[in-house]
Amino acid sequence: MDNRAEIRQFLSNRRGRLTPELVGIEPYGGRRRVQGLRREEVARLAGVSVEYYTRLERGNLSGVSDSVLDAIGRALELDEAEHEYLYNLARGANTSDRKRAKGTPAPDVKPVIQHLLNSITAAPAIIGNNRMDIVAANTLGFALYSDMYRGSARPANHSRFIFLDPRAHNFYPDWERAANVNVAILRREAGRNPHDKGIAELVGELSMRSDEFRTRWANHNVRRHYSGAKAFHHSVVGLLELNYQAMELEENRGHTLTVYPAVPGSPSEEALKLLASWAVTENIAKVSLYATHRR
Repeated sequence: MDNRAEIRQFLSNRRGRLTPELVGIEPYGGRRRVQGLRREEVARLAGVSVEYYTRLERGNLSGVSDSVLDAIGRALELDEAEHEYLYNLARGANTSDRKRAKGTPAPDVKPVIQHLLNSITAAPAIIGNNRMDIVAANTLGFALYSDMYRGSARPANHSRFIFLDPRAHNFYPDWERAANVNVAILRREAGRNPHDKGIAELVGELSMRSDEFRTRWANHNVRRHYSGAKAFHHSVVGLLELNYQAMELEENRGHTLTVYPAVPGSPSEEALKLLASWAVTENIAKVSLYATHRR
């Protein structure tokens, strides 16, 4: 994945979202060929020279200071996730080859983490890596994503399911939102891990096989994804409206634990109980575990 190209495209894309009117400045120069701020205007807002900002937007973030990144972020009106993404792009541009290798996530979770998952019995819980793979789950987690495990690709992968499996359009009541969020999360992970071969291969595969993915990837949207609500249409129990909380695992680099509780007393809580009974009857955890480790 070309870090310099990503820097160039991200900054020019964000500059193109703004106009002098939106940021409250007088337009620079005469007739405008394209919409969006000019480089000169971003430089003025950030308090840097035009030559220096031009160097940055051409993809050269080598040696850039935090104060300059903050100024660029304010000038381009970046939100928290976008600001973090810019920092990660700069970090990737200034990281040595030896340090790059340390960012690769471990292939498996530690046994104590699996024990933690198994102790969660009232809500689906999964652990994913930064490549959108499900690497571990409790019984309800496997049951929730059982449609994903009906595909042949292993390990089960959120992005491949959403963009390459027709079942995803039924599983996600709002498929467009699910697709947008997935790409924005993957884009953030690519920025945090710019030299991760697995992420680069996944992006390349999906870009080749899915127009829907390729269009969204070109938008350069990024998103933090730690809490909120999601809706699923499960093939066995129907609509599930669940909250979610996600936590990064310090002891398992590159992995995130996500738990999906239902509101107490809600129809979705009753649906989760039905899902748990079905999972036990079908021995879904054993089937999914076998499939996950098959090569």
